[in-house]
Amino acid sequence: MEKLSKQLLATLDDDHVRNVRWMEESPADVLVHSAEPPQGYTVPWHHHRRTQLLCIFSGVALIMTARGRWMVPPGHALFIPVGMEHSIEILSDVSMKSVYVTPRGQPPKDDAPRVVEVTDLARSLLLEAIRLGEAPISHRKAKLVLSLLVEEIATLPERPLGLPFPSDRRLTALCRDYLANPSPNARLDDWAEKLSVSRRTFTRQFRKETGISFTTWRQQASVFACLPQLAEGQPVTNVALEAGYESVAAFTTMFRRMLGTSPRTYMASRWTFDRQSA
Repeated sequence: MEKLSKQLLATLDDDHVRNVRWMEESPADVLVHSAEPPQGYTVPWHHHRRTQLLCIFSGVALIMTARGRWMVPPGHALFIPVGMEHSIEILSDVSMKSVYVTPRGQPPKDDAPRVVEVTDLARSLLLEAIRLGEAPISHRKAKLVLSLLVEEIATLPERPLGLPFPSDRRLTALCRDYLANPSPNARLDDWAEKLSVSRRTFTRQFRKETGISFTTWRQQASVFACLPQLAEGQPVTNVALEAGYESVAAFTTMFRRMLGTSPRTYMASRWTFDRQSA
């Protein structure tokens, strides 16, 4: 990954601070924002006084929160509760669009991030809201679009697609290494040995840190690690073999199990999503 220059990093950080200040000082109940940070940038830790729906339109980003770390695929979004500290590591050039909504009443104390699918209507409304962003706050069409957008995002279907990351430093290092070199044959015992703990201790710790089993995480990670290559247009056969699968059929079966469709169909739909969102 190419390292960003200090000047570019400073500019990106300044833009981030300015945007957060704008959002926090705005009296509006609903705000929308669009950003396309470059690969290699990490958005500094921060929080909002509104609920955030962070939509990934293209590219891959790792969203880090106090409740875990999530890799969200294109066409999906992560709900980030009010006041939750979070940061975003940009793993490839991305297009992100967010909706910030002032909560009604007292937000739940145990509210946790959750991944949802961005419907065609939600995508279109969000794009239109961003286009109308410069309109006066009393602009009737802008009000109607934002109102309908809030109604739509409240019904977005939840999807078990976010890839949770542990907070333990050593365990996180193993997870990062796996994403860099995924293999469906990775063994729990090998990971436990690297951490110098028993199989039982590792199993309990991993589930506590991520909320899912090691096997489930490995399956999800194998698929998610391939999304950047697929997004770049690399052949499914090459991606499957590089991920350690013995055949394209085996890779396709796992991909379909995790994302509900084949790699080619999924990426075709994401391509349509990206082009229509441009």
